[in-house]
Amino acid sequence: MIDLMIEESGLWVVTLNRPDKANALTTEMLEELVDIAKRAVEARGLILTGTGKVFSAGADLDEAAAGLATSPLWEQLSAAIAELPCLTIAALNGTLAGGGNGMALACDLRIAVPSAKVFYPVMKLGYLPQPSDPRRMSALIGPARTKLILAGGQKILAQQAYDFGLIDQIVEPQDLLPTARTLVADSLAAKPEIARRILEMCQDT
Repeated sequence: MIDLMIEESGLWVVTLNRPDKANALTTEMLEELVDIAKRAVEARGLILTGTGKVFSAGADLDEAAAGLATSPLWEQLSAAIAELPCLTIAALNGTLAGGGNGMALACDLRIAVPSAKVFYPVMKLGYLPQPSDPRRMSALIGPARTKLILAGGQKILAQQAYDFGLIDQIVEPQDLLPTARTLVADSLAAKPEIARRILEMCQDT
């Protein structure tokens, strides 16, 4: 349910492939994603995307009730992605919900199709978000807009998410992966040390 393609250029393309369940993540899928993210220190660039009309609905509902919603695996995944020394892009093929926000927020860039929505209904469901998610979201869009999503329970449409700065580009579905590949192309062509240092300098600001 997690597809990984490693190209000669050093690009890793990770695809959530459980469209019949809106790419809801099980424990097994999360463990595989954590393993991939840790191994991706070898990557020159990474694109994270999904199949179907939803990027990820977050935790699988059956497993969420059994403890997956508060599993440390979510934080392990976002931390591993955030620590990668290469350019990381979340190519959102559709709606981003719940715990799925963490991995996208940990990426350097987020692009999305026009139909995508962003929401994170943890308070309604009786859970706290993973600790790094509000911090990363607030760094992108500010505390008030983060509260709008996390405390106000609002579903943010793609255009509004773009206006907020939560996503960086809106592209048509057929252009999603080609755009992601274009964005990562310079990093793949650059010396790894130069690409890494530029990312570090941007983070330091």
